[in-house]
Amino acid sequence: MQKTFLIGLKDLTLAFRDRAALVLMLAAPFALTLGLGFVTGRLSGGGNTGRLSDIPVVIVNQDGDQLGQALVDVFKSDGLAELLEPKEMTDLAEARKVVDDDGAAATVIVPAGFSDGNPVNIEVYANPGRPTSAGVVQAIVDEFLSRVEVGRVGGQVTATQLITSGRIKPQEAEAIGQAIGQRQVEDSVDEDAVITLKRTTAAGEAPREFDVLAYLAPAMALMFLMFTVSNGGRSILAERNGGTLSRLLISPTTGAQVLGGKLLGIFLTGVAQVGILILASAVFFGVKWGDPVAIVLLIVAAAAGATGWGAVLAALAKSPAQVMSIGSALMLVFAIIGGSFGNNVPLPDWLQTVAKITPNAWGIEGFSALGNGGSLADVTTNILALFTMAAVMFTIAVVLFRRQGFGQK
Repeated sequence: MQKTFLIGLKDLTLAFRDRAALVLMLAAPFALTLGLGFVTGRLSGGGNTGRLSDIPVVIVNQDGDQLGQALVDVFKSDGLAELLEPKEMTDLAEARKVVDDDGAAATVIVPAGFSDGNPVNIEVYANPGRPTSAGVVQAIVDEFLSRVEVGRVGGQVTATQLITSGRIKPQEAEAIGQAIGQRQVEDSVDEDAVITLKRTTAAGEAPREFDVLAYLAPAMALMFLMFTVSNGGRSILAERNGGTLSRLLISPTTGAQVLGGKLLGIFLTGVAQVGILILASAVFFGVKWGDPVAIVLLIVAAAAGATGWGAVLAALAKSPAQVMSIGSALMLVFAIIGGSFGNNVPLPDWLQTVAKITPNAWGIEGFSALGNGGSLADVTTNILALFTMAAVMFTIAVVLFRRQGFGQK
């Protein structure tokens, strides 16, 4: 056991003495995280934390009466001040052009006669480039319309009851019912907005704001972790081809100890790489990772899962160059399907299933959960999945190495 540890420690030391390797292990992912942080506005003062806020919306109120103004008041209410950035316009063509030019998520058009109960519809001219924001605007309009309909039905019922009781004449029913309906709608939106922002957790506490760097930092770290384990696999074949392993086996060291030490070295290097990058994101970018026990376990699990893949790659490859070629391709494929480049484009269902074999998918999901207020309980599945991945891949690698006669004297 001591010899295995010493071999692993030696490989860890050599990895951090290799300047070229350090560039790809630490400098490159850190630089990419920094660059993406500026692009997303997280580091440039843009305040982009990944949540919806200040949605630009244009309102064209052609109704000019009580219900039309009530809808305008909803969009301008204090309850939606953080979510929306409304702007009133009178020129319909110009309002549509603002949306076409991506200056707003949607234009809400209140037609003339809306307050009179005429069969007219409120139009939401949505920006296809902002489907989520436009959907929020549509939801607000739909909720308002549902309240209008409830108010009108309530007015009709009240008017009918008044006729039945003889308090009003039948010819007065329409005007009175309409007036009562409008009053009910106005009362329902006067004191509070149709939709208000209320962010709470299951425990009733305000949740932590989403930090985009809690996604980007581990995404870059895990992508380049695959380079690290590939480079470790290359070193195994390089030492075997160079005769270093043969000389090592002359000493009283078993093949299992040598293989275990080499794999331990890859694993320790991966742990150090991811740990340094996660620590750097906390120190330099202020990312709050929460539970230290959970973050340590997740780092270890992610490194173990990736090392398992590196071990299988080394066992299958025929030369050091082949390890790096296949490893680079694997790094990019895992990064794409595992989410290192973001998950804005939904993958087909079958590809989402395939992504579960990558340490990127489980790791990014776990780190993002911790970075946005999660606890150990929230990432237990991710940690177990990564350790299971490691166990399976290590078993496959050991079987393949034994078939090749690795470590035989």
